[in-house]
Amino acid sequence: MSCVPLRLGWLGLALLPALALSPIGSLAQDKPAASTAAPETEEEKKEREVRRACAVALCSTLHNRKPDTGDVACSVRKTWRKEHITKILAKGKLSWPWGDARCSADLKFDRATLVKAMSEKDYEAQFPQHQVSCELDREAEKYQVKLHIQPKVTFSDGKAVKAVMNWGKIEAPMLAKSALWSATAADNTFGVLQSTVVEDINDFIQNKCQDVQADWQGK
Repeated sequence: MSCVPLRLGWLGLALLPALALSPIGSLAQDKPAASTAAPETEEEKKEREVRRACAVALCSTLHNRKPDTGDVACSVRKTWRKEHITKILAKGKLSWPWGDARCSADLKFDRATLVKAMSEKDYEAQFPQHQVSCELDREAEKYQVKLHIQPKVTFSDGKAVKAVMNWGKIEAPMLAKSALWSATAADNTFGVLQSTVVEDINDFIQNKCQDVQADWQGK
């Protein structure tokens, strides 16, 4: 493998926890596995139902703009199959040198912040720090990776226009930690993942919420 695809693969590794941080990224792949793929496991079904409930709570606040106090809080887990990750990262011409990945996070979003993001002309939403834990498959090994992230998203007329992930502490085996530090430092400095995250946020607000509309509309 040449150094360029490997470098891009590590940028993809940095993007994975950003997507796993919320149902925004997860719902992009939240339909049952296609008939051409391996059948959805019972664990994947349970994961999807939990993420759906979290998405309903988020969509209700974003679109109904109520309740406007308290937090949307939930624990989510996403098993990312290698073919799904490869497809997502291909949009940004990124490679994925790993196998499947399993990511989890305890989420907390302030409802007042979400309502302001949707209702004010221009608004900068600062979200609390989250820890994302991922287990990555690579041949006979499994890597345990933990990253801290504190996103800040700028909205204009209810649409995300800028997203700063603010990567923090990294816990991982030395080889992975070194590469992850380079990728996250590049994103912190140059915002190399910004356009992908902004696209996913807007897709969630404008399109994915419609998939669960019956559960939140008018409630």
